[in-house]
Amino acid sequence: MDIARLVSLIAATITTGLIAGLFFAFDVSVMPALKRSDDRTLIQVMQRINVAIVNGVFLFAFLGALLFTALALALHLASDGGGAVAAPLTGALVAYVLALGVTGGVNIPLNNALEQAGPVDRIADPAAVRQAFERRWVPANRWRTLLCTTALGFLTWALVAHGNLA
Repeated sequence: MDIARLVSLIAATITTGLIAGLFFAFDVSVMPALKRSDDRTLIQVMQRINVAIVNGVFLFAFLGALLFTALALALHLASDGGGAVAAPLTGALVAYVLALGVTGGVNIPLNNALEQAGPVDRIADPAAVRQAFERRWVPANRWRTLLCTTALGFLTWALVAHGNLA
């Protein structure tokens, strides 16, 4: 049982770190670079990213962060009431669920709207499409980055607490 708790905790930390890093990369490089581009370029690149990102590796990390964190919490609670590890695991789970809420409530609908705008060369008013997308997507992504980084911090705390129990 102890090995399962540790493995699930490590898997939660790694997958959450990957997703926090992905969102951070958009905050500090992808979106600032696209901000300097013309409207059609931003739309086209984001349309392509939104298709390319739906792949097994991304989905494993994105969903794995949630599932491994929940599993680690359940296993720790089942063993001894969770001890010193339950509180940071709960914090990590709440922060990640909030990040999923932002993703599902803001980012994904904006991604879908961008796709529904159609081929970039046929969009009559690309500036309006871009503005509707970028104005809400960028701040929402910053929230996702903050929430996932918070979850990662909690998971790091849980790893330390788990190590102190061993």
